[in-house]
Amino acid sequence: MDMNEIKEIFFQECEEQLAELESGLLKMNDGDRDPETVNAVFRAVHSIKGGAGAFGLDDLVAFAHVFETTLDCVRSNKLEPTQDVLKVMLKSADVLADLTNAARDGGSVDESRSRGLVKELEALANGELPSPSAAADAPAPKAAPAAPAPAPKPTDDSGFQPIPFSFDDFGDEGGLPAYEITFKPRHELYSKGNDATLLLRDLSRLGEMTIYCNMDELPGLEELDPEAAYFYWNVTLKTDKGEDAIRAVFEFAEWDCELSVKSVDEASDDASSNEELPMVPVPFDLSILDETDATTEVSARSEETAAAVAAAETASNVTQMAAAAARVEKKESAAAAAAANAAAQNNAAGAGQTIRVDLDRVDRLINLVGELVINQAMLSQSVIENDTTGTSSINMGLEELQQLTREIQDSVMAIRAQPVKPVFQRMSRIVREIADMTGKSIRLITEGENTEVDKTVIDKLAEPLTHMIRNAVDHGIETPEKRAAAGKNTEGTVRLTAKHRSGRILIELADDGAGINREKVRQKAIDNDLIPADANLSDEEIDNLIFLPGFSTADKISDISGRGVGMDVVKRSIQALGGRINITSKPGHGSVFTMSLPLTLAVLDGMVVTVAGQTLVVPLTAIVETLQPEASAIHSFGANHRLISIRNSFCPLVDVGRILNFRATQANPVEGVALLVESEGGGQRALMVDAIQGQRQVVIKSLEANYTHVPGIAAATILGDGRVALILDVDAVVGASRGQSLKAEMSLAAVG
Repeated sequence: MDMNEIKEIFFQECEEQLAELESGLLKMNDGDRDPETVNAVFRAVHSIKGGAGAFGLDDLVAFAHVFETTLDCVRSNKLEPTQDVLKVMLKSADVLADLTNAARDGGSVDESRSRGLVKELEALANGELPSPSAAADAPAPKAAPAAPAPAPKPTDDSGFQPIPFSFDDFGDEGGLPAYEITFKPRHELYSKGNDATLLLRDLSRLGEMTIYCNMDELPGLEELDPEAAYFYWNVTLKTDKGEDAIRAVFEFAEWDCELSVKSVDEASDDASSNEELPMVPVPFDLSILDETDATTEVSARSEETAAAVAAAETASNVTQMAAAAARVEKKESAAAAAAANAAAQNNAAGAGQTIRVDLDRVDRLINLVGELVINQAMLSQSVIENDTTGTSSINMGLEELQQLTREIQDSVMAIRAQPVKPVFQRMSRIVREIADMTGKSIRLITEGENTEVDKTVIDKLAEPLTHMIRNAVDHGIETPEKRAAAGKNTEGTVRLTAKHRSGRILIELADDGAGINREKVRQKAIDNDLIPADANLSDEEIDNLIFLPGFSTADKISDISGRGVGMDVVKRSIQALGGRINITSKPGHGSVFTMSLPLTLAVLDGMVVTVAGQTLVVPLTAIVETLQPEASAIHSFGANHRLISIRNSFCPLVDVGRILNFRATQANPVEGVALLVESEGGGQRALMVDAIQGQRQVVIKSLEANYTHVPGIAAATILGDGRVALILDVDAVVGASRGQSLKAEMSLAAVG
């Protein structure tokens, strides 16, 4: 792997670490004080800083270092993670994400904001708690730039910087601060290819050092485990570099060892307050820290100790050989150690084993499986047409092939399935930013984050959710003063949930705000010439006016709203995904936006029907039931409209062939079949078709990509007999039955 590939892996892991960071901070914000949660947050920032240092990303390292220092104060119980403290840390997590994106994509970051947060983090680390009023201010205070981390010196001609600290020679060491260091490796340190002697060598470069090797835990030869770690080291170090520089030496090994760093004064206080434990240290020969293959010479206390030391010398030679190999290319070994460290942490947390695969390869596999499904259907159709018995061994084999093909298709589609958690986590930042801009206090609650959906849907879900979140925070939630006057909690709540239902995914965005002011919405629509003044609209129809292009209830244009774009984008984006959106609102109590989306944009379960000699596929998720109309159940309404009576209620009857211009006159309903469907907004319509051929799973093919947009048609597919069948856009057809024209912008875009 070249450095660019290693760097790309680093940024991929940064995305995971940033998600872990925000998730942990949100848990802490909700009152979680589990030490493991705090450690997970600290590890995320620590890992980003360590990897960034390996690639010389100084801005990222400098900010992460200050952030890490403050988190360490929380971890050591020196700083209480109050709501105000966590508000600063959540903003810092946003800046850390911005710095990571800038390092990857070459963009820029708001320096005034990052400097302000550095100042706040440093103040927190020094015990200066923010006031509630200051923490609630939207813009970060301007502050003098924090002193940047010193640029690391390259250790070879490649310019590789293994540690983001400068280890300059410092001359006379008299009077320098002294530190007592205990370094106790675990067996994981050696299993990952690390070498304790290399770490001690780097430590020796910081100043004057004395080392003792402690062998209290060393067993006899008959009990010796060659893969265990028995030795640990007590080090006295005089240096002016400080404790941070000492800990930086062990940066990549911190989670695989027990490390204690104390000033001599602290160590003396601890020793005076505790009984001295029996320990027989052995002087450690510093020659082993040289670049040459020297061996350690120690004096044995007994025959058993001498034998153990001999075994240790043999093991030391092995580690020296590994160290020599590792020094050939430090750049790759450091990155590999970081990757191994991250992988080990994931395994320790019980995460399943995963591999990274380029998305293009997965898409190609899915396309090939789709072709396999089509060819299998064609083969089955051909055998059925030429075999009248239906009991031949070929038929039996084809049935097994059909089952296997379906299982393969389901398994391949599952590869693309991903939880909606990353998108939901992204929304929490938007809530924070808009809340700060509007001066509101808002909490985002997410549920069903592990609900899985196709990656294509995930990628296209961020934009509509962003607009909906902005709308809920800006228009839905009242100001704290208005909420208090209405007897509500001054902190508003936005709830984002995801769940599976009937082969689709339902995403709900609910707020406990003021709800939709229908009178204001209606008047705005009249003022903007969107509806006539005498229009008789139901509550549902008034609510749906907010989806019209150019509609806005904002009294003035701001950075957030007022330009009449947003909710119309939401509707078009959801429709482009083959979904629909519904609104329910209760004045004074809030609104709920419900999106219903397909789980995948590659396959579809549908009902194959015939209309005026054309073959169509109606998505099965839209069909409530099918029925054979009787003459007594059909009722005329006006000149061109008909109703069908279904269980003592009336439902509009829609002639699909007439709507799509497949025929010039309306067909006789009694001679056809009615499909009762659920359309956008929850309304029901009975779609009239000539006949039903059957139910089957079809592979979606984009019409726009392969031909052009066809009004009223969502996509196409290939049937078993080789014919192309059109997939019906149910919402567009129902909309046309209400008098709307079949225009490209109002029908579903092609999917796939």
